[in-house]
Amino acid sequence: MSPAAAAGRGSSPVAWLMAHTLSCPLVWGLIMLLWIMEPPRADAGNADTVSAERSMVWGPGLHAGIELPVRYFYIQAVSSRGHNFTSSPGAKIFKVTIKALSSNEYIRIHVPDPLDRNDGSYVMRYRMYGSVTEGLIIEVLHGDKHVAQSPYILKGPVYHEYCDCPEEDSHIWQQTLSCPSKETQISKDFAPFPIIDLERMLEEVPRRFAEKRGAIVHYTILNNNVYRRSLGKYTDFKMFSDEILLSLSRKVRLPDFEFYINVGDWPVEHRKANDTPGPLPMISWCGSVDSLDIILPTYDVTHSSLETLRGVTNDLLSIQGHTGPSWSNKTEQAFFRGRDSREERLQLVEMSQKYPDLLDAGITGYFFFREQEKLLGKAQLMGFFDFFKENDEKARKIAKEGQALARELLQPHRFYCYYYNVFQNYAKRQTSRPAIREKMEHVPQPTDSSAVCQCHRNKIVREEL
Repeated sequence: MSPAAAAGRGSSPVAWLMAHTLSCPLVWGLIMLLWIMEPPRADAGNADTVSAERSMVWGPGLHAGIELPVRYFYIQAVSSRGHNFTSSPGAKIFKVTIKALSSNEYIRIHVPDPLDRNDGSYVMRYRMYGSVTEGLIIEVLHGDKHVAQSPYILKGPVYHEYCDCPEEDSHIWQQTLSCPSKETQISKDFAPFPIIDLERMLEEVPRRFAEKRGAIVHYTILNNNVYRRSLGKYTDFKMFSDEILLSLSRKVRLPDFEFYINVGDWPVEHRKANDTPGPLPMISWCGSVDSLDIILPTYDVTHSSLETLRGVTNDLLSIQGHTGPSWSNKTEQAFFRGRDSREERLQLVEMSQKYPDLLDAGITGYFFFREQEKLLGKAQLMGFFDFFKENDEKARKIAKEGQALARELLQPHRFYCYYYNVFQNYAKRQTSRPAIREKMEHVPQPTDSSAVCQCHRNKIVREEL
């Protein structure tokens, strides 16, 4: 299942939530509730002491070739009797140090304390502000003892986020990140588009979408360079598509391709696959059951992954350290805050006013529905809340399964895999060569001191069209 995998009718609540997490900000809020409310439960191992030797350390941050804005790995506390801890043995029981392998190299690395996930496991994050040639040494300690196979040696070179040094062989890059060989959602999204006619899109997209919606950005990726032009008045969010394209192209050579992304809040292509004329392969951050947009992870989770440990505190890693109350101490009430980007959100507020004991919902800012708010009808309360009140153990199990699935699918390195897979599928369906179109501008890579590094890969330079 992909990060945005679709669930069919009759799917479990967890499957449905995960299917819509990345394509619907409202459901993203609900899945985060499931994430933070899953309880730590005591087990026999918690009465024992933590064993440095038996405890486990793993994750992408222990591999030099997995280049991410913030690298991360996990620590599992294990007792001296070999039992995994399932509740926290203490927030400060592990200490991590990270430094350059060679004393001749100096590098600034932000190394916060491991985040206690309150279930016996910890997530360790670190952000590099420079690259090293020889490598890194990572020490994970419990008291004065090394944990598991510590110290961990990452043989260099090890590149930081802003080092423009892409891997030329995309297969090697995907293998290094352990990218899934197939993403069900991507296959589903591209099924209506066996070919992509760039000339047809060049003629039809501005007329159909830019004039009405005004939130379309036209990109061409050529020789691993990013070019774009804005189509419409509401394209400020191109900053988010720019940053992930630049970040990805610093890590792996992208295929040459040309595409249009909708940076608005809802999908745009509502033609059916068998319509005449047929649908266009528009890329969006949001999808629905009655649209055919090709879905990418939303800008907010992507941006927060890029900016972790540098101005963003609610990213997908940091949130794991805020697990909230135990299940037995939970408040049996749904909670929502957000702006009025969808009419259904206003209906949530109305439901909240009618059933305040079940739902606490509020709009933080009005933009789209300033006048229409008073005219909206009342939403009928469904039996959703009664189900969870009457089936507490099932609800706990759903929360646990949702948490486990979210932790697996919503890892930052999986976002890079997903983006590349979408772009690769798009590129191979093009029936003509992409081109730098009129009024397109080059989006440059950073060239300030933050981007200074020595690339040890041989870059391939191809002629541009």
